[in-house]
Amino acid sequence: MQLGNLQLPSTAALAPMAGVGDTAFRLTCKRFGAAYVVGEMASSKGMHFSNRKTAELLGISQAERPAAVQLFGDDPAIMAEAARRAMEFAPDVIDLNMGCPAPKVAGNGGGAALMKNPLLAGRITQAVAQAVPVPVTVKFRKGWDEEHVNAVEFARIMQESGAAVVAVHGRTRQQFYAPPVDLEIIAQVKAAVSIPVIGNGGCDSVQSVKKMYDYTKCDLVMIGQGALGRPWIFAQVAAYLERGQLLPDPPLERRLEIMLEQFSLACSFKGEGQAMREARKHAGWYLKGMRGAAAFRRQAGQLCTLEDAKALARAVLAANPQQ
Repeated sequence: MQLGNLQLPSTAALAPMAGVGDTAFRLTCKRFGAAYVVGEMASSKGMHFSNRKTAELLGISQAERPAAVQLFGDDPAIMAEAARRAMEFAPDVIDLNMGCPAPKVAGNGGGAALMKNPLLAGRITQAVAQAVPVPVTVKFRKGWDEEHVNAVEFARIMQESGAAVVAVHGRTRQQFYAPPVDLEIIAQVKAAVSIPVIGNGGCDSVQSVKKMYDYTKCDLVMIGQGALGRPWIFAQVAAYLERGQLLPDPPLERRLEIMLEQFSLACSFKGEGQAMREARKHAGWYLKGMRGAAAFRRQAGQLCTLEDAKALARAVLAANPQQ
């Protein structure tokens, strides 16, 4: 897929995920072959008022490129200002969030709420595209609800407003992340615009990624929740699409090593205290499906140090000798 001057392989990219997709997780996914990664969304208004979390949300390491930063907001001028400020972090792409369903975002006019006002969304995209020298992409949903499905119209407006690529999540805002995912709406968007289209939603296996490509004819597939606790899914997707090879999940010991490597990276970026508080939810995802998982997830909820995580990994291995 062509994205500005970037040529991305049509395998799988890492979707933006607030509170989850930090540098350590992005680097871990990149190690396993993520074609492209998008960071956690940053508030344009927060940046306007010099929010101290900006650097943490927008920082990009060289090893994770090509990478985008993601902004949200509902004011064209403030979004353009935020995009210009984001360029201090040298992103390869600026992504605009017009699909977040969270009440604190959509309830304040940002995220998926912009799907109810496509003309304002177009003005935001145009303002940002004119403000920065890198490609601008827009991520949105099928529509606000089933009575207001407007992804095709929305995509056309984004294209006319200067978006280089659109990413479509095949669920409405009212669905949040509940099944089903509508592949047909992504196919309709692909047929309606001339810019590349990224398909997103429900991709948690190599088969679901292949189905997304085959049905929608999209240019790239984006994996979000399907990568949580399973960053190796990107290597599996690449092997399947490029060689027809079905790679198994790594053995348990290796999976736990990957988890600890991610946590160690997070500690190096954020400090052990913050990193390990945030690691608790990641540990729960890595432990899914293991014998004694419920008890181990409770233990994971108490992680305070990297040594705690290592002790947890040893306990999991002892309880699951055959995996």
